[in-house]
Amino acid sequence: MFERLSRQPDDPLLALIGIFKADPRTDKVDLGVGVYRDEAGHSPIFRAVKAAEQRIWASQDSKAYVAPEGDQGFLDLLWTMVGGKASPVHAAGVQTPGGSGALRLAADLIRQAGTGRIWLGLPSWPNHAGIFAAAGLAIETYPYFDVPSQTLLLDSMLEALQRAQPGDAVLIHASCHNPTGAPLGAADWARITEVIAARGLVPLIDSAYQGFGAGFDGDVAGLRALVAAIPEALVAVSCSKSFGLYRERTGALFAVAAAEAAAATARSNLVAIARTSYSMPPDHGAAIVRTILGTPELYDDWRAELESMRERLTALRRSFAEALGDRWSNSLAIGRQEGMFSLLPLTPAEVMALREKHGVYMPTSGRINIAGLKLSDVTRVAGLFKAI
Repeated sequence: MFERLSRQPDDPLLALIGIFKADPRTDKVDLGVGVYRDEAGHSPIFRAVKAAEQRIWASQDSKAYVAPEGDQGFLDLLWTMVGGKASPVHAAGVQTPGGSGALRLAADLIRQAGTGRIWLGLPSWPNHAGIFAAAGLAIETYPYFDVPSQTLLLDSMLEALQRAQPGDAVLIHASCHNPTGAPLGAADWARITEVIAARGLVPLIDSAYQGFGAGFDGDVAGLRALVAAIPEALVAVSCSKSFGLYRERTGALFAVAAAEAAAATARSNLVAIARTSYSMPPDHGAAIVRTILGTPELYDDWRAELESMRERLTALRRSFAEALGDRWSNSLAIGRQEGMFSLLPLTPAEVMALREKHGVYMPTSGRINIAGLKLSDVTRVAGLFKAI
């Protein structure tokens, strides 16, 4: 059987990790891998995560399976974090293996219950299209961001969605758009909500960076307004960035509806899909999140550390944009963008030149992880970008 298979190419971003590690230069810079790094170049474990793990270790008395839907306490607290304490909608959640697992579960539900079609903004996180295609969804696209001018293409996005059919799903990033960092304002969310409601579309909102952009509640303000205004939505949540739990694969998918019965029906289908896929979700990451969100002193410390990370990212963005000057049209937009990523107007040849000549690593798409910069390196790295 294996002889009939073809060798698949390595994922370019994952391959970049190995190439970077093998580079002996001491002044090399990794702007590729999507993890938060501090000024020392380290991806830290949150203080609250360490404290929660100690509590779990001391109190946990079983390693038996969790239910297919996962840890209900985790789900309830996570939805309060995302949807708000006074959420006017009904949200039925299922715990998933990370945000990617949530997106795949959503894709399977869309294929099973909807038109089997999803609208994806361009550019988007590279794995989005792969997940949806693997689930058998037809993919339509809408323009989201113009790289050369570093501008949001909201009018073009809404014009494209006018062609969507009732029941089509549309993917929207809740905040800190990956890979562009281009944020949606309150007025933008209102216009998107109007089109989704008028066309009878089902939004799939990908929330992966809460707390890294406009602030803890600001990053989900548009999400909350949208789900409150329409009959049905799906919300995929990743805990990788907001809690630093990259390797724990902790996430959830929420079926959100105006009617409680509709949300419950959707959840029963999600559980059935999960049962024939991974069967039961992993527990440890969810237990950490539940412990933090349910323990006031841990919650306060986590929020404070998360805010300090956001402030560092904001400062790095502004410093980098100012150091770039007028390198590209609207270079200063990088300072107004949000989260960890920006997408720069670089050719693959320019990216390779930065890598080979100067040890600056990023994908050939031109996406950079702002958190990979050190404040002490901003001027030097910006100078390298300006010189190519």
